[in-house]
Amino acid sequence: MTMSALFHPRKALVSAATLFGIAALGLGSGAEARPRAPKAPPGGAAVVVDYGVNLAGFPIGTAQISGAFEGSRYRMDVSAQLTGLVGAVTGGQGSARAAGNLSEKPLPNAFSIATRTSNSGIAVRMALANGNVSRAEITPPLIDMGDRVPVSAAAKRGIVDPASALLMPAHGRGDLADPANCNRTLPVFDGATRFNVVLSYSETRQVDKPGYSGPVLVCNARYIAIGGHRPDRPGVKFMEDNTDMSVWLAPVEGARVLLPMRISVRTTLGTNIIEATRWTRSGGAPTAQASLAAH
Repeated sequence: MTMSALFHPRKALVSAATLFGIAALGLGSGAEARPRAPKAPPGGAAVVVDYGVNLAGFPIGTAQISGAFEGSRYRMDVSAQLTGLVGAVTGGQGSARAAGNLSEKPLPNAFSIATRTSNSGIAVRMALANGNVSRAEITPPLIDMGDRVPVSAAAKRGIVDPASALLMPAHGRGDLADPANCNRTLPVFDGATRFNVVLSYSETRQVDKPGYSGPVLVCNARYIAIGGHRPDRPGVKFMEDNTDMSVWLAPVEGARVLLPMRISVRTTLGTNIIEATRWTRSGGAPTAQASLAAH
């Protein structure tokens, strides 16, 4: 695995900068993430989380999640960028956006991602209806090597995209720090590859970060390939056998959702850790009527 592989959309969730995401989630922006006050939609809530990205103990980049929530609607913007020597060599950066409705899980209606390295770039756009894919476009198109497991039409229904996969609606009306909020399966489709990320509760910890002090749920994570992958590739087997993956979830009060505070994935290059450096929230409880534009 090369450094630039961290920003390959089909490896984003599998590599770490998108653990399942940031994305790392394989996601990035054209500029380093800088702390800024989120703008909440009228009657809703918003949050911006800035992250540092480390591989094998060395800082290699930055990432950011920006989420806006109003009523049953959401919008997620995710970005990341390789910095320092690694960034100078690879030029890895990109950005992703998703929007849709919140239920027991996010039901995206639109998703797009664009990534770029010093010698290549790729873009994915998906149109969906409440989590069901109606159209997916990849530029440039994938080269058909004849060794990919097909992605069935059924596997493209009820999915979450890589950006929406970072958003965890709370179960029921209980405490946001309820351990049950760890236990879920994320059916991810990134436009080419369909896989599940299975989360399970491990423990509850207390953290103290700029902008957030309180409990986080530590969830173990497992990767299960469903379709679109190349089963003979060593990286696929490595991720399916990987038991050293976790995500720490912190609550976003007023929106009844949780977002990653920390993502850790063991890779063939060492452990990739994406950890929040600043947590900035604005707005109060969402209103019953949503007017958030999905774009």
